[in-house]
Amino acid sequence: STGAVKMQPKAEELKFVTKNDGYVHIHPSSVNYQTKHFESPYLVYHEKIKTSRVFIRDCSMVSVYPLVLLGGGQVHMQLQKGEFVMSLDDGWIQFVAASHQVAELVKNLRCELDQLLQDKIRNPGMDLCVCPRGSQIISMIVKLVTTQ
Repeated sequence: STGAVKMQPKAEELKFVTKNDGYVHIHPSSVNYQTKHFESPYLVYHEKIKTSRVFIRDCSMVSVYPLVLLGGGQVHMQLQKGEFVMSLDDGWIQFVAASHQVAELVKNLRCELDQLLQDKIRNPGMDLCVCPRGSQIISMIVKLVTTQ
């Protein structure tokens, strides 16, 4: 038979984009260097170094919901071409929500989590698992992240 078979990229060909540095590559000493496919296009990393090119190390794949719920900055939502788009980091990271209702629920959950964390900072002795509001928010986040 004839035809083309899609091949996974070689480790040195796989690259990601950062806001400030453009394309970056996973460092050869990273445990993820040989990973050829990530389920999510988003990685978080601890260290970025520049040698022959910009590399990241200590990286982990992160899926959309943890990024929206735990990522820095405010979550914004707007209607673009009939789709509800949620954005982080002044619009640099964008996601299309399944519906307006899903977008609103995720945005509200993020606001509740932010408030809960502020309460915990003000009262470090507060047990979030015993507090009814805290346990509900944490339970909902766990359910959302583990079933996505």
